Amino acid sequence: MFRSLAVKLTVAFLLVGLTGSILVSLIIQLRTRAAFNNFILSREQIALAENLVYYFQVNGSWDGVVDDLARLQANPPVQPGVVRNPFPEGSSLTLVGPDRTVVYSHDADEIGQKITRNKLNDGVSLSLNNEVIGWLLLSPVRRTFTANTPEGIFLGNLNRATVLSAFVAVLLALLLGGTLAFTMTRSLRELTEATVEIARGRFGKKVKVRSRDEIGELAASFNRMSQDLDQATRARQQMTADIAHDLRSPLSVITGYAEALNDNKLPGTPEIYSILLQETRHLDHLVDDLRLLSLADTGELSLTLQPMSPGVLLERVVSRHAIGADQHQIALKMDLTPDLPLVNVDVERMSQVLDNLIINAFRYTPAGGEVIMVADRTGESVQFTVSDTGTGISADDLLHVFDRFYRGEKSRPHNGESGLGLAIAKSIVEAHGGSISVESTLGQGARFNILLNPNPPVPA
Repeated sequence: MFRSLAVKLTVAFLLVGLTGSILVSLIIQLRTRAAFNNFILSREQIALAENLVYYFQVNGSWDGVVDDLARLQANPPVQPGVVRNPFPEGSSLTLVGPDRTVVYSHDADEIGQKITRNKLNDGVSLSLNNEVIGWLLLSPVRRTFTANTPEGIFLGNLNRATVLSAFVAVLLALLLGGTLAFTMTRSLRELTEATVEIARGRFGKKVKVRSRDEIGELAASFNRMSQDLDQATRARQQMTADIAHDLRSPLSVITGYAEALNDNKLPGTPEIYSILLQETRHLDHLVDDLRLLSLADTGELSLTLQPMSPGVLLERVVSRHAIGADQHQIALKMDLTPDLPLVNVDVERMSQVLDNLIINAFRYTPAGGEVIMVADRTGESVQFTVSDTGTGISADDLLHVFDRFYRGEKSRPHNGESGLGLAIAKSIVEAHGGSISVESTLGQGARFNILLNPNPPVPA
């Protein structure tokens, strides 16, 4: 029963409400009874004080008051405006004369003793014709009022009202606590069910965000996580299929020729051996690309960083691709901003990135077009740009150019490429602490931008 969070919260709210109701009821009972006793005491003091003043007025002194005090308490003399209110038996009564001498006290040893002025501050001053004739000191005692008296009826009604209020408070705490607990745990129950679905491999499960508090934030985070898991799973499945496809093509060629050679159905010729070597290199290149991406994903891609001039880096890349540009009848140009700061790069890895961008530009730029490599400064960063005048990239494909095995043109041949070039370029640039982006309009070429932080100068 108590394994349910909703039940636990409901019981907790109920206990809090019950505890609060009991404490409030006790406090109200104690405070009300004390106030009621003080009220009765004040009324009795006033009644007895008026009777004592009347006694002094009749007798002219306190002589004989000791003998008559019991009668004054039990049966006060009739006087207009004086309330008949017998003084409770057993109460502590002290009568002090005008000279602060105790005239009467329950404690016989105090009679005739002087009372300090501090004690008189707690008493009732007795005055006649604007002259102090004494003081009355009265201590409260615990009263027990019978049910048929007005006081007993009042306290009985108060007790019943307090108990009823406590019962209503507990009932409200139970109802409100149960409602609040159910509301709070509903999202948690949905999250639990969705988590079970994800554990079974059913990714993409979402829950309804019902609030903006911490539980609502948890639900929103869960939905994002579920969506990311679904996308990652689909991407992994697609990548696995693409890897299998890319591996199957060269393996099929190699297997076919190997079987034909083994069965003496084909003679071994230089052309066949060249095809086998080319397909083997294709496999080796694909395996190397996958290994590099795996290292980048785990943060284990090793880099040999060294300060390098952006101009020197571009000149090396341009010189390597000058012959390829002539073969494709494409103009390969370089534009270098002077006095650029050095960049801290792994020369081989960054050259691999620029090589890949240039090869892609050659592939999609028709004869007579041009590819331009630029190095300049953007804010505090050094920017490398590779732009072309080729066919460009559609808006839909632009969002996926750095995805692994993504090919905007599904029908184009692989040309020996693994489909991982731009994904590898992105991983290498990010391993350098930089960023890579692309801008393109279909039919108007593409522009790839690489931002790298300059190498900090060595302090003198």
